[in-house]
Amino acid sequence: MKKIFILTLVICIYVQKIQAQYYSTAVGLNGAALKTALHQIIKNHNDQGWPLWSFFSSTDDINGNQIWDIYSDIPGGTPPYLYTVVTNQCGTYSQEGNCYNHEHTWPSTYFNDNQPMRTDLNHVFPTDGWVNNKRSNFPYGNVTSVTWTSSNGSTLGTSNTYAGYTDKVFEPIDSFKGDLARVYFYMSTRYESEDAGWQNWVMANGAVLTTSAINLLLTWHHNDPVSQKELDRNEAVFTIQGNRNPFIDHPEYADCIWGAGDCSSLSIKKISWENSIQLLPNPSTANLHIQIGNEIHLFSVQVKNMVGTTLQTCSSNSLDISSLPVGNYVLSLATDKGLVHKLFTKN
Repeated sequence: MKKIFILTLVICIYVQKIQAQYYSTAVGLNGAALKTALHQIIKNHNDQGWPLWSFFSSTDDINGNQIWDIYSDIPGGTPPYLYTVVTNQCGTYSQEGNCYNHEHTWPSTYFNDNQPMRTDLNHVFPTDGWVNNKRSNFPYGNVTSVTWTSSNGSTLGTSNTYAGYTDKVFEPIDSFKGDLARVYFYMSTRYESEDAGWQNWVMANGAVLTTSAINLLLTWHHNDPVSQKELDRNEAVFTIQGNRNPFIDHPEYADCIWGAGDCSSLSIKKISWENSIQLLPNPSTANLHIQIGNEIHLFSVQVKNMVGTTLQTCSSNSLDISSLPVGNYVLSLATDKGLVHKLFTKN
């Protein structure tokens, strides 16, 4: 355990240094300037060509040889079906559960199926073929009148999300709304000024998000913080195509570009607020309290072992860790200012 603990610390420090260097030219910027700086950082990724079947085992693996499908998975519950890598790729389908397909979360219709957008893994996910077809190229939105529901609870129907729009929208379950919001922030940033010929639709004019889409996506972004799944996928995509989704690494960037956030002194602020979060007592034998300032809103807490397995999840700043074996653990805190990792010891 001690060796794993030390190795994890080394990896965490290394990743933090790499990310700090990766985003160094964006430090101190805000608004449109920040978005443009991020575009310069993440543009010109390594296009892997079509199709993308061979990459999904790295980007969307769950349980070793199964595909993580955001349109069928039920985090914390039992999914209606599971897909085996390669074996269950589409093919033909006549109902849910037949096979998994490529889902362009930003519909390829609106960028005319062109490269490199078509093969950008940051927005192409493996999803059930039938549900993928049902979603079609409808925008994401909050469904008010349901016409169809998938096995995991995703819905299709009418909505008042977009003024004057009367066609259907697709609403994923709450656990994946933030994932998709951060995908859209990525797409708008990655293809800034590279959207000649893109179509306008209710979610965007070219690659520029509409006001209605921004309002929806920021809400989804705040209500569904970055998950371990997203962090792992971001690393896998980076390894494959050489660019990252900045809004997974730095969730605060979304508010600093499209909301009321201020990233002009981010480096100083981030050090300050991360250091203000304390775990008491640490080490602990039974109860662990998260001391956090009033200016920081805590969304969720995950207790992980040193190999990244989630052992406990809650939304409180007080945890009962009495059932944990003696050893070292990581506490992942999802806050309105970003994701923080703290180490603690159970005695």
